[in-house]
Amino acid sequence: MEAVRIVFQETAIKHTSLQIIRDEHSSLAAMLRSMRMMVERGPNDNPEQFFDVLRAMLFYIDEFPERLHHPKESNLLFPRVVRAAPSIMAAVQRLESDHMNGEKAVRELQHLLLAWELLGEPRKPAFVTQCNDYVKFYLEHMRLEETVILPEAEKVLTDAEWKELDAAFEKNCDPLTGKYLPDPAYDRLFTRIVMRAPAPIGLGDV
Repeated sequence: MEAVRIVFQETAIKHTSLQIIRDEHSSLAAMLRSMRMMVERGPNDNPEQFFDVLRAMLFYIDEFPERLHHPKESNLLFPRVVRAAPSIMAAVQRLESDHMNGEKAVRELQHLLLAWELLGEPRKPAFVTQCNDYVKFYLEHMRLEETVILPEAEKVLTDAEWKELDAAFEKNCDPLTGKYLPDPAYDRLFTRIVMRAPAPIGLGDV
């Protein structure tokens, strides 16, 4: 699935937690862009496949980043960086607000998608608009983390703090990164998306 599973170039990043965060961001960005491509493509002659793939994509976004990725950033990474570098408090507050609202936003998208599927074309514009806004919001959220928080963390955190962070993030098992042993449930979800999404997004029938 070219638009979702991507090959990561090995880098000289010292701390595995940083690499894992960046890898998970990359896989999530690819998923978000694939979802946007699906919406732009539309149901065509196979609405069952279309809505099934979009439901699976939204479920992945709701399930993995919201339940595993974000809590570790909020509970482990952000507090340590702010203690050592109070100047980035405003950026952390914005990111925390994003995390708090993220689950609600994706659940609203799931509801709007269901309304489109069950009630037809009059409900399509609301989903399309909110989906595009959500993708833009999420990509900007990850950009802020990678340009402000992670560089500051590399400067200020101690070796002991990195050891704790590395151990925590190494437990993440996101199949979309292609680099870590995935939880079988998430691996099945990824496989479902890949096999059902139409080419060139996935391997399903056009």
